[in-house]
Amino acid sequence: MEYIRREIIPHFCIDEEIEAIRIFDSGHINNTYQLQTRDGGYVLQQINHYVFKNPEQVMSNIISVTNHIKEKILMEGGDVERGTLHFIPTKDGEYYYKTPYGEYYRVYKYISGVKTYQIVEKPEHFYNAACAFGKFQNMLADFPADSLYETIENFHHTPLRYKQLDEAIANDPKGRAKEVKKYIDFAMARRDEAGLIVDGIASEEIKIRVTHNDTKLNNVLIDKKTNRGICVIDLDTVMPGSMLYDFGDSIRFGTNTSEEDEPDLDKVHMNMELYRCFAEGYLSELKGSITEAELKYMPFSAKLMTLECGIRFLADYINGDLYFKIDREGQNLDRTGTQFKLVTEMEKNMKDMEKIIDEIMNS
Repeated sequence: MEYIRREIIPHFCIDEEIEAIRIFDSGHINNTYQLQTRDGGYVLQQINHYVFKNPEQVMSNIISVTNHIKEKILMEGGDVERGTLHFIPTKDGEYYYKTPYGEYYRVYKYISGVKTYQIVEKPEHFYNAACAFGKFQNMLADFPADSLYETIENFHHTPLRYKQLDEAIANDPKGRAKEVKKYIDFAMARRDEAGLIVDGIASEEIKIRVTHNDTKLNNVLIDKKTNRGICVIDLDTVMPGSMLYDFGDSIRFGTNTSEEDEPDLDKVHMNMELYRCFAEGYLSELKGSITEAELKYMPFSAKLMTLECGIRFLADYINGDLYFKIDREGQNLDRTGTQFKLVTEMEKNMKDMEKIIDEIMNS
């Protein structure tokens, strides 16, 4: 903590006295600290530059996007202090500090009176998180997405994920491919659908937008008093893409009735009421800017993002668990099974998923 106090904090334009520093437990990528002051405080993060190879580009995207959101909030007469993240510049005028050892740090204002949720405890929270993600998307509908850096290349390029699975099967460094043949067959049976969104973007049928790309429930700050989602956080993966990726990944994560690594697949189901709940909240903010093509592919996007995630878990298991952290043997295989079970449920429910979108848009 003394290293943080003496070597990092003095480089930022913080006039208040830092009374205490504590470590935030949540988060799997960046090291995060709360800098407590008399009036609230700040959040200090060490950016993981092994995951994000160009932290300068990451911060450029974040500052551009949050500045745009601030303007929209002010135009609407909203609470700009709580509606988006506010980053603190360094004394050199940058929004990050690079240490002599190559470490990157950033600071933003701490927002008080809020809570984040790791799982859906109440449908109300999921609905309000959907409203927050939808509003985030809508406020950026007129932002020039092509001006942003692609900080993680081909992040949601499902055909490329299939090629990576092909390579894992061909190399088979741990001799595991034979034991997971049923999962390989499951993935390959759906390969023809893998390029639908990528091809739609290439043909300009699907609009390129600013996308968050990590739309989990815990990336929305929920106001403790009102239970409303007030601010979207964790903006490291903000870059050009399709809103279908954001919607689909939210459904993949939020409608699962089990843990992501549940070994008992009888416990794994898709909660259709939560699907409706999220779609209602998301579309309540997007009705004015969403396109017909986006509406058409919304239900399918949930299946595609779930399939893609399962493929990534499967490839990593075959490769020897090199990318995703594991706490036990076979965890990535259990994660694969969970995702593929959800894909099966989504296929069974696809007509109903499509009907729900139609009902919301026509209500």
